Amino acid sequence: MSIILTQEQEQFIQAKLQTGKYRTAQEILEFAFRLLDEYEQADSDWINSARQKIDAAVAASVHTPPVDGKTFVNQILEQFQQVRERQE
Repeated sequence: MSIILTQEQEQFIQAKLQTGKYRTAQEILEFAFRLLDEYEQADSDWINSARQKIDAAVAASVHTPPVDGKTFVNQILEQFQQVRERQE
């Protein structure tokens, strides 16, 4: 496989090599690919977690009577006020 780098990418790699932290461009690219893989896995994990939470909330809402928006916000504000009072 042949990869063509932009001038900025080449300069980036050269700058990293000059720090002495990396010995070769290949080492830098391997590190970058590992980070990309970890990032994508974390992103996938977050999406799956969010979906599970949404599914649980939807399932719970089937057994919960609806609440209008104003009542919901007032309940949250009341909870914040109670927490603040306990902290004082």
